[in-house]
Amino acid sequence: MAYELPPLPYDYAALEPHIDEATMKLHHDKHHQAYVTNLNGAVEKHPELGSKTPEELLENLSAVPEDVRKTVQNNGGGHVNHTMFWQIMKAKGGGEPTGAIADQIKADFGDFESFKKKFNESTAKQFGSGWGWLVFKGGKLEVVTTANQDNPLSQGLYPILGNDVWEHAYYLKYQNKRPDYLIAWWNTVNWDEVNKRFAAAKNYKK
Repeated sequence: MAYELPPLPYDYAALEPHIDEATMKLHHDKHHQAYVTNLNGAVEKHPELGSKTPEELLENLSAVPEDVRKTVQNNGGGHVNHTMFWQIMKAKGGGEPTGAIADQIKADFGDFESFKKKFNESTAKQFGSGWGWLVFKGGKLEVVTTANQDNPLSQGLYPILGNDVWEHAYYLKYQNKRPDYLIAWWNTVNWDEVNKRFAAAKNYKK
């Protein structure tokens, strides 16, 4: 079965003023759709891949035929990354984290402000296109970055949250001011969804 573009779980303008409506339309309808289309094109060449979820493909890229491996890495990653991205944001989101993720952030970073500072600084320094991630490794939270559309699943790590720092994610509103976008983005975070992902990360075994 062909992979499909998931609908946004809210209106295009729901994340205003932090992420503008025009960016959301372009980002979801054009960029994410392109990743889905290209992933389907790769799988058509090797129909046996279609029985796997995009996440399963990323977890074991070495098993993907070499002629489509890079396409799957880039576009499967783009599909999985963006599917998560829409889910971990919501209208009137943000604020202090709640639940288990709040406790773990306090344990591993001292407080939420220290965590945000580390995440924003690390992600702002990602050269070119890429993502900043929060992952759970060895019983502790860690901030990591990846280039392009690479996903931590390919490194055996389950992404709890991630922020997209490709220019298409912010350039219409923030131009070259990536740090301003990173600061504003926290006002969109859906902590309920992040807690669900944290629970999954704690039980994750590749």
